[in-house]
Amino acid sequence: MRFEFKDGHFEFSSGHCILFGILNVTPDSFSDGGRYSTVETAIEHALAFERDGADVVDIGGESTRPGAPTVFTKEEIRRVVPVVRLLKQKLRIPISVDTTKAAVAEAAITEGAVIVNDVSGMTADPRMGSVVASAKAGVILMHRRGTPATMQNLCRYDNVIQDVRRELQQCLNAALDAGVEPDRIALDPGIGFSKTREQNLELLCNLKTFSSFNRPIMIGVSRKSFLGGEVQARGPATLAAEVQSYRQGVRMIRTHDVAATHKALANLRAISSRS
Repeated sequence: MRFEFKDGHFEFSSGHCILFGILNVTPDSFSDGGRYSTVETAIEHALAFERDGADVVDIGGESTRPGAPTVFTKEEIRRVVPVVRLLKQKLRIPISVDTTKAAVAEAAITEGAVIVNDVSGMTADPRMGSVVASAKAGVILMHRRGTPATMQNLCRYDNVIQDVRRELQQCLNAALDAGVEPDRIALDPGIGFSKTREQNLELLCNLKTFSSFNRPIMIGVSRKSFLGGEVQARGPATLAAEVQSYRQGVRMIRTHDVAATHKALANLRAISSRS
């Protein structure tokens, strides 16, 4: 299986897991409280991700936590684009932009981003599909209902596994209809978005069911509230969920703690190769 993006691709045949280092250039991130909201601190953190084993740096300029306020397009571009521009000159690994807005994606791609991580599954902005397709960017389509302001009121499912699969299929179909090539698409069941704690755990126990899409599956569980405890104490629970995801065939993981995740997965592979 391949995941393609402009001028590059990842192959998934070797069992290697693609790590996306989360770089929030926002003042209101739930996990790091704006620690990297200046260009200088963001650049330093991204370079550390690369040293620690990240395969991609994923840059976001708008918090997507439950209840987060909407950021105007111009402000999101102001936060994201200078960081992308400078990192393109310094990083050897690809840059992803975490946005639901086509104008932000377009501006970031112009400066060097090659992947769009859209937590709305390209439902928030009708132009996103054409922007991704024309740029030949990779895209990650995540399952989410509603917006950060409404999503935790939209957790009613007849069957969370089947319903998420069906709604992800709708996102996939829309992307293909917009001209995005199949090999440029990855899917994310949206752990922590419009789901209860029990629904998140059920999804984590049934990730193998998403393999039938024949597309790479991304998981982002890092430091999320359903893991329990204070934000900065969620590292062990995060690693447990990431390892569980990997063992079920997930080969793209989005994480705040690249070094820890990289080491945990390397050790898991070493142990598995001897069993």
